Amino acid sequence: MVTVGFRERASCSDAIIWRVKVGVPREVTEGERRVGLVPETVGRLVKDGFEVIVESGAGRDYNLDANYEEAGAKIVDGADGIYGEADIVVKVQSPTEDEIGLLREGQVLICFLNGPQEPDLVGKLAEAGVTVFSNEAVPRTSAAQAMDALSSMGSIAGYKCALIAADTIGKYVPMLSTAAGTTKAANVMVFGVAVAGLQAMAIMNRLGAEVFAYDIRPETKEQAQSLGATFIDSEDEKEDEQEQDEYEEYQPTGWRKLMISLGFYSYAEPPRERYIVEGEEEEEDGSEEEDEGWSQEKLDEDQKLIRERMEEMDIVITTALVPGRKAPQLVDKDMVESMKPGSVVVDLAAESGGNCELTEAGETVEHEGVRVVGPVNLPSTMPIHASQLYSRNMYNLIGHITEDHSEDKDEKDLHLDLDFEDEIIDETCIAHGGEIRHEPTREALKEAG
Repeated sequence: MVTVGFRERASCSDAIIWRVKVGVPREVTEGERRVGLVPETVGRLVKDGFEVIVESGAGRDYNLDANYEEAGAKIVDGADGIYGEADIVVKVQSPTEDEIGLLREGQVLICFLNGPQEPDLVGKLAEAGVTVFSNEAVPRTSAAQAMDALSSMGSIAGYKCALIAADTIGKYVPMLSTAAGTTKAANVMVFGVAVAGLQAMAIMNRLGAEVFAYDIRPETKEQAQSLGATFIDSEDEKEDEQEQDEYEEYQPTGWRKLMISLGFYSYAEPPRERYIVEGEEEEEDGSEEEDEGWSQEKLDEDQKLIRERMEEMDIVITTALVPGRKAPQLVDKDMVESMKPGSVVVDLAAESGGNCELTEAGETVEHEGVRVVGPVNLPSTMPIHASQLYSRNMYNLIGHITEDHSEDKDEKDLHLDLDFEDEIIDETCIAHGGEIRHEPTREALKEAG
């Protein structure tokens, strides 16, 4: 059961309001500058009938205690006041050992908590009877988009990746003409066409780079091309080579040439019964490709082409992440060594093992003149917008797991409503009632123990 506070409505009305308490502690993980809820969202929650309590200083120097109080929040000193009163605790990072000791049975915790990589932590939370919602587990569906904090943070990380690359490379990104001559635009390769990768492409394109992209999923090709990137595709290369053989320029002869000379220019068009005009090719039966993924043969050809293209790249940005698993290796040592001296690799997946063989999380490694940058927690480097976006995601998630039972529009009777038939709740809630609900986390815990 969720504990709710009994309060009289702060107005001239005598209506009674039941309020679920939402708590926002200060983040204690080193380097974390974000906050679970910002004053803008707190105001919306208070209006909806929630009571919000915020630990003093939780918003750092960009969301002041006074801003929270103005939005309707109650400010408390110390984390004890948050964990002791709140029914729903909204954090960014996973809880520390000390914070787990403050959580109580029946309390709801919402945060980033990669269960398969932190199974022991999830196990301790389950033993404490805490109901845990993990932001990494939010399903990628239309209904869950407004709650998808992972995508919100991925967009920021992609943006910062592009800026880090531009700041690290020892040359201009765009093509520039100067009195001393013209500099060529930088060649940029982006691995992974998801939220972060698409954002990195968009920024690099705006900076004037020649952008290339690759992903193993067929549907991503059009997405990359829509942002001005050239998608690496071995089949396209083959088509370019064959194009000259497949088409020849039509030259009218005989009576058609005579009619054109008399001004009847329609005869310049080739007869359709004898010629196929480029762009009007008829599709053969069964020739349409099914979007079921590319064959292994094509993927192998793509890899050969990528290795060839790596020699031309000035910047490589890798963004491939699989929630709950080690990041796939996309760039090996040989590929790095094939790049020009002064080139840069920025690996967004550094915290999950890295997409590049040479990546070290939080470090910049130089190998044969190529710098491999492994940034960590990039969203925290933009705490203002990162907190705003995260807070809006949390507002929607809180609204999804609670329900107003009041029949009177002037009253609020809020309750936690965990309907595990609901896809979003079922997949996002990884621990409840003393049990770990998330299968990959359970498997990871068995392997660890």
